[in-house]
Amino acid sequence: MCVSASEYSPTRNSLPSSPPSSTSSCFSSASLAVSASFFLDRVQRRTYDDYIVAFCVASAAFPIVPDLTTEMFLNEGFLSSLGPLMRREWKSRKVETACLEMLNAACMDGRCREAINKYCVEWLEEVVEQYATDMGRRLSEEPNLQGEEGSVSMRQHSEQVQYLAAVILAKLRAVPKPAALTDPSESRVESAVTSIEELSGLFTKMILRDEDHGKQHSIEGLAYASLQPKIKETIIKDSELLKKLLSTLSKAPPRSPTTYGALSIFQNLTRYRPLLTEEEKKMTQLKAYANAEGKTPGLDPLDDDEHVDARCKAVFEAGITPVLVAHGKHDSAAALGIIANILLSLTTIKPIRGQLAQQGAVKLLLVAWNTLKENQRDARRSAAQALARILISINPALVFGGTRANPIDAAIAPLVSILPPDPASDRRDLLPTFEALMALTNLASMEGPEIAQQIIRHAWNLVEEQLLSSNHLVSKAAVELVCNLMQSPEGIALYADGSVHANQRLHILLALADAEDEGTRSAAGGALASLSGFEYVVRGIVHRKRGVKVILGMCVDDNEDLRHRGVVTILNMVSTEGEIGSDARDKIREEGGVEILKDCLKKSRRPEVVQTTAHALKPLLEREVREIE
Repeated sequence: MCVSASEYSPTRNSLPSSPPSSTSSCFSSASLAVSASFFLDRVQRRTYDDYIVAFCVASAAFPIVPDLTTEMFLNEGFLSSLGPLMRREWKSRKVETACLEMLNAACMDGRCREAINKYCVEWLEEVVEQYATDMGRRLSEEPNLQGEEGSVSMRQHSEQVQYLAAVILAKLRAVPKPAALTDPSESRVESAVTSIEELSGLFTKMILRDEDHGKQHSIEGLAYASLQPKIKETIIKDSELLKKLLSTLSKAPPRSPTTYGALSIFQNLTRYRPLLTEEEKKMTQLKAYANAEGKTPGLDPLDDDEHVDARCKAVFEAGITPVLVAHGKHDSAAALGIIANILLSLTTIKPIRGQLAQQGAVKLLLVAWNTLKENQRDARRSAAQALARILISINPALVFGGTRANPIDAAIAPLVSILPPDPASDRRDLLPTFEALMALTNLASMEGPEIAQQIIRHAWNLVEEQLLSSNHLVSKAAVELVCNLMQSPEGIALYADGSVHANQRLHILLALADAEDEGTRSAAGGALASLSGFEYVVRGIVHRKRGVKVILGMCVDDNEDLRHRGVVTILNMVSTEGEIGSDARDKIREEGGVEILKDCLKKSRRPEVVQTTAHALKPLLEREVREIE
């Protein structure tokens, strides 16, 4: 019996990703013993049919139970026997294919890659080298020169075998060794017969040949090769290849290995380096000094922000957004996660955010965020952050427009989800928090109180926490959002209901109105201008130590917008009726408010500021006029 290796193809699980961290509970040690015994028994029979069965079983088992299959694969003497088998003059194409598909699947494990590199790389190089030397001749050969299936006398390898060998070499070259497997005495730069650049060129030729045969393997190989910055630059500068990759992605069926591979290439092209803290930057510099070559390890200049910006622009201009939108409608959660990461990188380029929205990125990101599960936290956060960046830069009404198909309140939940820092991360990244606050501020600026009410109901506690953030940009963004939320009755009630909590919130707002940062003062002043029309707020300002002084300080600020906010607040306070209004006027006079407002008149040029200041002065001067009379 001859079993086709394609029936057990593992390639859908062998693209760049983290291998499973735990073993399936349905595989016991007894099951492993039976599987290992079956595998080794088949290998020891040394017939082509038995080899095919054994290799295909191993290929199928690797993605399911990698830890258990690794132990079986690393059985002493097994890998070292593959070289003589593959070098036989009498070859079986099915055996070669099944063997290489097994090695391809095994590359997901670091120990297996190390073993393959030790025992198999020499004959893998021979297979790829033959392809490189015979490429020109192969393009003009008739198909029947490829040979027939089964055991035939031949020294040449089939193209499928050569594709697979090249993919395996790409994985060995592109994926670094785990630290635990690295020998400290080993040379930093390993010699290689076939470099990653040559393999990348090989995959590029395969893809540009526009043939379905071998396309899946060439896409997978290029996905691994594109982990290297120099390969990213080669791909992005080849406009024909870029168009071909997009065309391949657009035609690839959902949930297919080709789709996943092509998406992985674009994710690698557009991926930015993670932001480093000051402490991490110092550690990186120390490692650079310790490096024998004096270079910073792992920081290739081709992967800096400037180069990634250029790659993102090139990918966008090539027309990737409509292709991603089309795939996002029907593809798997894994593909949606990659799409979210690509869009997050593209939204780093501010000038294209509006075009991304026009091409359907907002709806795609909402679909992705709602489709991705909790165990895909990173991808969900990527989708939410990309959505935030777009909503910062556009008028939300142009995207949502109040339509039922795309309601604006659908964006609130994703934005709220990234207000707190990622609990699973070992670093505190405040950029998503800042961008979410900015996007919510933009949403809250829309006409009508409904959106502001939704934000308050879903996010108020988180927003209130950020008002006291140690990062002044986050604090400023939070108070700007609060300022816009004061257009809603629910927002006003948070500060104007006379409760203890309302007084505490007012105290924080007054402190922010006296902050060093001008933007923070301006936003807090805007909120106070809206709130000061309510009696309980006026009472809170008057009775709060330095409350009136802070407001008067705004009235003589160098920024005329801030002066306007200050005098509007003073006008509201002096216009309050009853005992509270009388107390407010007395307190303002006591703090030198009359002279301060006169100074404000002298400094101001805008008619609305001058007019408001004059109206605020009038009630304060009435008592002095009566006393003179």
